[in-house]
Amino acid sequence: MTTPIQRTESLIARLTSAATISDPYPLYDDLREVAPVKGYRDFPPGTVPGQDEAVNAWVFLSYEHVSAAARNHRIFSSTDPLQEGSSAPTLMLVNHDNPEHDRLRNIVNLAFSRKRMEAEKQSVRLIVDDLITGLKDEDVDVMDVVASMLPARVMVHMLGLPAADADHFRHWATAFMLSADLTPSERQASNEELAAYFIEKVSAMQVALERGETVDDCLMRALLTAEADGEKLSLDEVIRFCITLVVAGAETTTFLIGNLLYNLATMPEVHARLKRDTSLVDRFIEETLRHSGPPQRLFRIATEDVKVGHAEIKQGDWVALFFAAANHDASVFPAPHTFNMDRDNLNKQLTLGVGIHHCLGSALAKLEARTLLEALLERQDRIALGGAFPVPQTASLLNHGFERLTLKFLSPKKEAA
Repeated sequence: MTTPIQRTESLIARLTSAATISDPYPLYDDLREVAPVKGYRDFPPGTVPGQDEAVNAWVFLSYEHVSAAARNHRIFSSTDPLQEGSSAPTLMLVNHDNPEHDRLRNIVNLAFSRKRMEAEKQSVRLIVDDLITGLKDEDVDVMDVVASMLPARVMVHMLGLPAADADHFRHWATAFMLSADLTPSERQASNEELAAYFIEKVSAMQVALERGETVDDCLMRALLTAEADGEKLSLDEVIRFCITLVVAGAETTTFLIGNLLYNLATMPEVHARLKRDTSLVDRFIEETLRHSGPPQRLFRIATEDVKVGHAEIKQGDWVALFFAAANHDASVFPAPHTFNMDRDNLNKQLTLGVGIHHCLGSALAKLEARTLLEALLERQDRIALGGAFPVPQTASLLNHGFERLTLKFLSPKKEAA
């Protein structure tokens, strides 16, 4: 006979299974009643499974526990000693606490400003139009053709890098964020290639600026020159921030776009409603972030002994904050597994973080998603699943989304014929 402890251990062990990664929400429901619970073994982003050791973490699943811990950066630290000791580059902001986090963010905010985001609208639309112009009445893997290419092309444009380099960004991002099933040596080689690329590009631009050469305005230049309260980012900090934009920003946006397109294809009534009223696009994006947002969990480390619910968490313990499980907590979002754009509390979804670690690139991700959706809605297509079954990403629970997603964009004329 299985004891309650054995059942819980069995449930925790299933968190890393391919079946759970492809559809984690039923398991979250089963575990939520006993969480916080310890024993979840997995890898933070930027580590190299097979070389680095998995952490043994507490699992936080309820909205109350996840939200409170995410906001309390003093007790639940984002500093990641495992990643710092890994061969992968350490991420900016994501792995920093105050006061260092605020120093960095104050400088970066000057470069990653609302004004800059507003100025990118036209460029993003041009990239979107170029990507979707080639969509015809035939099967297309949108993860390859649209979802991965849009954020990569936007990012190389913003950073002032050669457009052809966008092809590398997707591969570097999936390797770093553990979404690609690679050997340890393949993952390490990819991380080293990523780091070397930005060391070269950022250093070259810094030398050009020091020589007084003309350097076009771009996000990389802004990061090198931004100054707040007399402080600037070091060369190493700019390099690591560029890496963060590629691996964290591009990866999350890729999976978000894929999930948005899947929802359009499988919810024709929602698609029709959006066509009638495009002002609902933002609500569609927010509910997709809540219902099927890519980021599933992030790790923290307790800086002191603390009690959360019934759990006695000790200083130095790892904690996994499952934002996606919190977004499916029925006490906050009734009928959580139902897609409902009319919820009155969509602003409470936690997918892009909360507190000081709210995603800096959230405005850019939503701009890309909104621009793509508006352009597709203008085309008068009916979007449907293609001839191949969707293939979920099953390499890591860090992100929820598709490895391959085949869709058809059917024009009214084609359907009438």
